[in-house]
Amino acid sequence: MLYHLLYPLKVYVSWLNLMRYITFRSGAAAITALFISFIVGPWIIRKLREHQIGEEIRPEGPKSHLSKAGTPTMGGLIVLTAVLVPTVLFARLDNIYVLLILLATVSMGAVGFLDDYLKVVKKKPKGLIGRYKLAGQITLGLIVGSVLYFHPQFAEYRSVTTVPFFKDLVFDFGIFYIPVVVFVITATSNSVNLTDGLDGLAIGLVAIAITAFAAISYVSGRVDFSDYLNIIYLPGTGELTVFCLAMIGAALGFLWYNSYPAEVFMGDTGALAIGAALGTVAVLVKKELLLVIIGGVFVAESLSVMIQVYSFRHWGKRPFKMAPIHHHFELKGWPEPKVVVRFWIVGILLALLSLTTFKIR
Repeated sequence: MLYHLLYPLKVYVSWLNLMRYITFRSGAAAITALFISFIVGPWIIRKLREHQIGEEIRPEGPKSHLSKAGTPTMGGLIVLTAVLVPTVLFARLDNIYVLLILLATVSMGAVGFLDDYLKVVKKKPKGLIGRYKLAGQITLGLIVGSVLYFHPQFAEYRSVTTVPFFKDLVFDFGIFYIPVVVFVITATSNSVNLTDGLDGLAIGLVAIAITAFAAISYVSGRVDFSDYLNIIYLPGTGELTVFCLAMIGAALGFLWYNSYPAEVFMGDTGALAIGAALGTVAVLVKKELLLVIIGGVFVAESLSVMIQVYSFRHWGKRPFKMAPIHHHFELKGWPEPKVVVRFWIVGILLALLSLTTFKIR
């Protein structure tokens, strides 16, 4: 919004020419998001406490988590506010990539909010019925996939994706592209939600992953950088950098309150939204396959649940002490902060590995 309001005034105020630079607006978005988190965070946490909107701990979970009962949840409102406001302020709102990422974040934030509201306020243990959540995720995927497949702006690369580690190789999903988009967005949203089980774990990993995608978005939107790295040039994706930096600022701001011992949990309000946003960014920059590496910890968390369920149903055995896998390490005796930091370290290593794929080909 500020770009559209202030940039035309550069002929009168020369320093407003800064608004043309994505790097400047992205940095401003990150700082603004961080300050918004610090400003609205305490107020939102206080309101959640006043209305007794606290987390209910599953009795079958680790016993050490029982002390967390009553901790304010729905703190994803802090993240959403800190992400959306700077993005609207500093990104170009005539950019289709920005509009799609805002749609993904807001829509899944609304689904997550409804789920949390039903669980915590209306005291319905299961919250929003699973198939309704899935319907929301699928609908979002269908909208994003259809726009990317049918909109003329994406005609040249509408159904292709980059293949990591291979030079000049792209894979064309063809008519299956829209289902692939649905799967990526749905899987990422649910994986982040599964990972959100320890203080600071999910939000820290999202900050790491979105940092990698910030770099990818920026270089993909620059003809010179994309040509040098031999990746698909996608005009306009540079504006996603503004969103990604806003997400980083919001994540760091939320981590201030969510680090061990957490003062607030993000709930489905935040987890479903930022998961969907992460998956959507990967789709928009044509790095769906690379997401498997960047979000490797999220993949491992989801796989651990599927393996646990499949093994128990078919063989009556549990490969892990508890799933998702972060609980397995807790029950092995790792303190919660150690599990979180070690998972962050793995996330950082995977993000760095993903960036090396642009040269190791």
